[in-house]
Amino acid sequence: MVLKEIPTESITRPLGRNEVLGLLFRLTIFGAVTYFTIKWMVDAIDPTRKQKLEAQKQAEKLMRQIGVQNVKLSEYEMSIAAHLVDPLSMQITWRDIAGLDEVITELKDTVILPVQKRHLFEGSKLLQPPKGVLLYGPPGCGKTLIAKATAKEAGFRFINLQPSTLTDKWYGESQKLAAAVFSLAVKLQPSIIFIDEIDSFLRSRSSNDHEATAMMKAQFMSLWDGLDTDFNCQVIIMGATNRPQDLDSAILRRMPTRFHINQPGLAQREQILNLILDNESVEESVDLSDIAQQAEGFSGSDLREMCRDAALLCVRDFVHTQKADSLTEDYIRPIQQSDLQKAIGKMRKSKSAAGQNPLMHIALD
Repeated sequence: MVLKEIPTESITRPLGRNEVLGLLFRLTIFGAVTYFTIKWMVDAIDPTRKQKLEAQKQAEKLMRQIGVQNVKLSEYEMSIAAHLVDPLSMQITWRDIAGLDEVITELKDTVILPVQKRHLFEGSKLLQPPKGVLLYGPPGCGKTLIAKATAKEAGFRFINLQPSTLTDKWYGESQKLAAAVFSLAVKLQPSIIFIDEIDSFLRSRSSNDHEATAMMKAQFMSLWDGLDTDFNCQVIIMGATNRPQDLDSAILRRMPTRFHINQPGLAQREQILNLILDNESVEESVDLSDIAQQAEGFSGSDLREMCRDAALLCVRDFVHTQKADSLTEDYIRPIQQSDLQKAIGKMRKSKSAAGQNPLMHIALD
């Protein structure tokens, strides 16, 4: 076999302009194909990557809004920080909650005061704010409102933790996310970790639980106990549930401060109605004490929906009047006693059709 000798002139000859452009074009195409191939492979391996990037952007935006600067967060802490609630966006204050004066007073004394007046309690380990607060009672009685108002009035950073945030398809990632919840809360302290419907997340453990779920719960409780080692730590875990009997006993032990938010009584219902209708157009002849008596068994959310239905009756009358006589003046009449009574009847039918459970009176203390 005879090898043909390559002229040295062809090796050292400089490339022409078209040849350089062609080479650059081929390199660009090759680089683009390589980039999109790698991106496709990464997205195929981790389909939640795009959601994580969006969560990171949301977290950075929220951190700027709440005034947190020069705090480095890990990738897992960024995922949790996307669920921060900007205190400025919270419009709920104590004035927006009626009929729960006793609960609010106790919350101020046992939870908020030890944080706002830290210098008064520095020498005592017994008078530190509780690490866990449980709000329990029937649905629609103001548990979530109290949690938001507590964070607003106390100036706490508020982490609205969703159980889905801690679940991941990869083994071991849920434990890292659970650890990030506490490390983020410590970095942002004073802070509240709020878990609505906590019974769905930390219900009683059993041998039938999935291994990953059991490990995540164990990790969460272990880190929760770790907060007790630092008496200067200002992190409070607040949970709300209407099924306290489903909570694990270990969780109840970690939530020693408990508030039973029960169905409002007669005087409380009247206070709630006064608050709801405060800025509405209501006839002077309306007797709210009589309406409160007729609305026995209604929760706070039921009373709000009832008042909304009564206001809609006024709007319907206005629409029908406009259709009958186009010359009438644009005017929506005020809410009358009969409107509220009709709304009560509608709400009762709705509650009976839904087969609402009896009122819950479970005392945990």
